[in-house]
Amino acid sequence: MTFIRGLLQLTTALPLAVFAGEGDLIRGANLYQQKCLMCHLPEGQGASPVYPPLAGSDWMAKDRGRTIRVLCEGLSGPIVVKGKVFNNIMPAQILDDQEVADVLSHVGQAWGNTMPLFSSAEVAEARKESGYPTFAALMAATAYQPLPKAPEGWILREVARLQEPCVRMASLGGEGPVYILAQSGAIYQLDLVHYNLSQIIMPGEYDFKVPGSVTSTGITVDAGGRLWVVTNQRLESHKAGGTAINSVVIWRSSETVDGRPAKMRPWFRTQYPAGNVTHTHGVGHMAFGPDGLLYVNSGARTDGGERGNSLQQQSSGEVDITSCLWRLDPKSEDPKIEVIARGIRNAYGFAWDDEDRLFSISNGPDVDQPEELDFIQPGRHYGFPYQYGNVPASGGRPYPHTPEAPAGLSFTMPVANLGPAAGGNPDSPCYTFDPHSAPGGMIWCGSGFPPMLRNSFLIARFGNMIDCPQDVGFDLISAKMEQKPDGVWQTRVNKVIAPLGRPIDVHATGSGHILILEYTRPTNHKGKIGWLPGRILELAPTN
Repeated sequence: MTFIRGLLQLTTALPLAVFAGEGDLIRGANLYQQKCLMCHLPEGQGASPVYPPLAGSDWMAKDRGRTIRVLCEGLSGPIVVKGKVFNNIMPAQILDDQEVADVLSHVGQAWGNTMPLFSSAEVAEARKESGYPTFAALMAATAYQPLPKAPEGWILREVARLQEPCVRMASLGGEGPVYILAQSGAIYQLDLVHYNLSQIIMPGEYDFKVPGSVTSTGITVDAGGRLWVVTNQRLESHKAGGTAINSVVIWRSSETVDGRPAKMRPWFRTQYPAGNVTHTHGVGHMAFGPDGLLYVNSGARTDGGERGNSLQQQSSGEVDITSCLWRLDPKSEDPKIEVIARGIRNAYGFAWDDEDRLFSISNGPDVDQPEELDFIQPGRHYGFPYQYGNVPASGGRPYPHTPEAPAGLSFTMPVANLGPAAGGNPDSPCYTFDPHSAPGGMIWCGSGFPPMLRNSFLIARFGNMIDCPQDVGFDLISAKMEQKPDGVWQTRVNKVIAPLGRPIDVHATGSGHILILEYTRPTNHKGKIGWLPGRILELAPTN
């Protein structure tokens, strides 16, 4: 392969057809029109600060293998092109080896670029180092799986395909638009009349004070139609004596342009020491409560209370504003965090029932402990990191490093799952769902829903991220709540629909219709298929 590449570099003046598999400039120009022009524009000039220029791109010319891999596996995060920072997501392109060679040869020879032609053999070799080592592997990963069978009395259909990984949905309800938050911070608007999907906020529109890796997992809409988004930005060792920081910003839209929310501006900032990259869950789900206040999940910065083991990690476990639920006053211009409940590892979803009772779902640690459904009451502690599930803190430590519970601290147990689904069993209840099933978004389905879901929580389960004896999650489940005479809650859980492509959120749009946000395309963990953007499905009653 090195020999072939060297020949290409030495013979760029020879006719294009000298070497089999060399890129064809005419085919490449046509592919550019189809695949690239919308973002990078007709003359390869790009659109700062979102889409980098291809004309005169020093970034492309510096590393041919990297340039090939961008098309073969996609690209995310900041890059520097011609001295400017660009930060967006480009998905993998569905192009075979010859097509990649064609389009890169065109780009490499257009607009004053002087890159040697690419060959299909060179592409095949570089593709081996990507997340999809062959075109066949990429095709397997990109294939949307057949829709599962809908429950009786319902229909399931696809309404939109996504261009990047998306994590949340929000709206004012009814027939108004639904806003879809991408992990990058981009926001898309879904029109529920024609199901058109359009981008209204780009990642580059957020004004961060310093560069750094950014993720976003929370969005909500207030009664005035204003968008609220939370971002987490990892700032490395230039602060706090070398300890990495998680910088949290809650943004809100400040204007309306062409009837759409626009101009995201910072409203609230805070920070705390980041954990390791895997277990800084960050600040995520947000929603306005029945009291009009903004409720916010602040996930754990550890897996199970472990101390940091590097200079970039603070040596303590959790801190005062992690593994808890916050409440903030949206009317304040100088908001303060009120912690309403602690010991919640990562409440990726929470919602209120029709009597304004708050319940949350959270995932457990890497040890095989169940995921939790909790009835949230102000001032209560729900166990993390001292205990998991219903195992008393005195009953043995899940980890050797599990910290001792403070003297006098009492814990509220999770909701017992009596089954039949998600690990439940009336003889030996689970507290609450199968380990590692990763509950995601949840909604309350009130009296307006058909009987199957009426007066229950509908919960999306993302699916296991680590190897398990059998895959769990990848589904929607309903949890019908029951309160015993002593006030303790239990639930009866049924599987609604499966398998799904890592469903991460659900959203009700009126008349019993439900949108399902698939994060990606694989419907199991065992297949080890790569991660490409998912789609939005609609589950609707037939009458």
